[in-house]
Amino acid sequence: MSARFHPSRATQRGILGMVLLVAVWEGVARGFALPAYTLPSVSAILGSIWDHRQVLFAAGAYTFAEAVVGYVLGALIGIVLAVVITLVPMTRNAIVPVATSINSVPVVAWSPLILLWFGIGMPSKFVMVALAVSFTVFVSALAGLDRVDRRSVDLMRSFGAGRLAILFRLRLPTALPLIAAGLRVSTVRAIIVAIVTEMLGAYDGLGWVIYQAVLQVDFVKVWSAIFVASAASLLFFGLVGFAEKRLVFWK
Repeated sequence: MSARFHPSRATQRGILGMVLLVAVWEGVARGFALPAYTLPSVSAILGSIWDHRQVLFAAGAYTFAEAVVGYVLGALIGIVLAVVITLVPMTRNAIVPVATSINSVPVVAWSPLILLWFGIGMPSKFVMVALAVSFTVFVSALAGLDRVDRRSVDLMRSFGAGRLAILFRLRLPTALPLIAAGLRVSTVRAIIVAIVTEMLGAYDGLGWVIYQAVLQVDFVKVWSAIFVASAASLLFFGLVGFAEKRLVFWK
């Protein structure tokens, strides 16, 4: 019976920790009379969020849409590449080095080229997020597909199962926990990359709001946009985590 209460206690500890953090932050900012460009108080940030709620929530929805679309594209690319390597092992020596070399360059370094090729609208953000997400999902999916017991594969082959049957009935179910972990980790990265790319060139979004606020020397608004971005990341992470619990119920 006690196991049922563990999640609620963990949630309570998380809420308590958040309340303590906010209290300390508020106390330090007000007690030392810190200027806004150093550390604004939480109450000032929340007030700014309310004052600019229409702009921030519209920008948050814009960034969230970019992150979700790019995330889906990147996840599909990563999983498909891992499946191709599994079905056609000879492609491993070609795909893995290329994917690794592309990912070895910081994602931000690709931004100028991507913005030049796809413009400063949403498509460039889709590509950047997909680029960031695809490798993480690819590595997780490939590791999951590779960890299948060889004896199980041989057993299915002895009953006449082909590569596709082995893939869908054995490899993918075995790999799902690792794929889900890669998908969960990639949620935060998707939001971050979308915001960073918006700061370099965009028509809208939280990154654009942050960039404009810096130009206007409105650092409270910068923190407001950061708070909204954090809320979007937590929401995205929670949604993927919820889906993981439903789909990978045996984990």
